Amino acid sequence: MRGLVQRVSRARVTVDDEPVGEIGPGICLLVGVTHDDDATRAAALARKVWGLRVFADDEGVMNRSVAEVGGAVLVVSQFTLYADTRTGRRPSWIAAARPEAAEPLVEAVVAELRALGAEVATGRFRAEMALELVNDGPVTLLLET
Repeated sequence: MRGLVQRVSRARVTVDDEPVGEIGPGICLLVGVTHDDDATRAAALARKVWGLRVFADDEGVMNRSVAEVGGAVLVVSQFTLYADTRTGRRPSWIAAARPEAAEPLVEAVVAELRALGAEVATGRFRAEMALELVNDGPVTLLLET
């Protein structure tokens, strides 16, 4: 499972020009699922994101987590995180899990984040989404479980 974490001052996802998920300061998490992922990996990704120290402390050092600063998390499914671009000009999606396998695992990430105490907004699975965000820093990290 892959998670692309972006520290944001705000983020919003829309479907057909209608907002479906929106947060203020926090983390935008794009989640990619591959074939051997399971609920254990989903929970591990959620815990990692919740505790990831990417927010500044009183001295300006990235030493606080989204949990500590009271930020929110916007979770958006992103199968393209498993694109294989090593050959040719068209990405291969073979490593990305099929939607019917991926959707419950993305939902498991959301459920675990909420269980940890996170305010979570989401995109809409299998929808054509537009994602707007202001990357704060910028801070962008790729996580793998």
